[in-house]
Amino acid sequence: MKLIENFDIDLESIVNMVIQEKATKVGLQLPEGFKRQAMEIAGYIEDNTDAETLISGNPCYGACDLDVQLIKDTDLVFHFGHSRLEPSENVVYIEAPSHLDISDVVFQAADKLKGKRVGLLTTVQHVHKLEEVRKILEEKGFETIIGEGDGRIVHPGQVLGCNFSAAYDITCEEYLYIGGGKFHPLGIALSTGKPVLCANPFTSSIEHIDLKQIMKKRYAAIAKTMEKKKFCILVSTKPGQERMELARNIRDIAREKGKEAYIVTMDLITPDQLLQFQADAYVNTACPRIAIDEAGRFPAPMLTPPEFEIILGIREWEELVFDEIRE
Repeated sequence: MKLIENFDIDLESIVNMVIQEKATKVGLQLPEGFKRQAMEIAGYIEDNTDAETLISGNPCYGACDLDVQLIKDTDLVFHFGHSRLEPSENVVYIEAPSHLDISDVVFQAADKLKGKRVGLLTTVQHVHKLEEVRKILEEKGFETIIGEGDGRIVHPGQVLGCNFSAAYDITCEEYLYIGGGKFHPLGIALSTGKPVLCANPFTSSIEHIDLKQIMKKRYAAIAKTMEKKKFCILVSTKPGQERMELARNIRDIAREKGKEAYIVTMDLITPDQLLQFQADAYVNTACPRIAIDEAGRFPAPMLTPPEFEIILGIREWEELVFDEIRE
């Protein structure tokens, strides 16, 4: 049953799981683009089972962003749009694969690829299409490689906003990323230092990722903060994002270097949440996207841990890498 445009969600299977588990309270957690159908999904479950449904209204940015209170309040939680990340007894991940036709945009990409050995990468919504991508490109004379990734990666060729390990265990001249938005292909390019061609099946557009602009902004943030003294080191309370050990480590090093550094924990990191903390800069150990996507919106510079290490003198400028959460 298709409820959300361009994505497949099998509501009959969800209902069968509710019945099989004898769940009386069911939680639904959906990313922003899916929330408009939340009540329809809840209604279908309640019409076909004896369960009560609770819908999480909190933001949901990834599999790392589980609604802990919803898990406590229900017997079974269905988390939509992401693949499994953190083991949880009563959370079921509904990946919602895209049924968009990707062939046209891949044929376009084939004319723009510069290397002959190409690594294929995408998000969970399109991983089931990678073999189709491989077939098209190999018929065009390319050699294609699909990497496995580390323990946070469920499917070969899959990337997360915080993890690009599927790009590391392959040898290629260039990467082809299938998906919308620029953050994931930017992360691939920053992490590997190799060319990335982005093929967007939603807009049928092709674009080579240009790192110059983003690197200019990141170097500017570092330079602006080099002589600053007071830092807030941010730690997320979200189960899949919490990196307290990293935060404590860089806090201790910062203090050894004569800086004032304090750990601040919070669930949702926003510019408004940080207004009351009078810091010269923030160091984000939560989702790596915060420092990149939201750059310029915070009341002080937002740094990644590798960028902070440059300020502390324990990493060279030329050793700047993309922040990732790895296993």
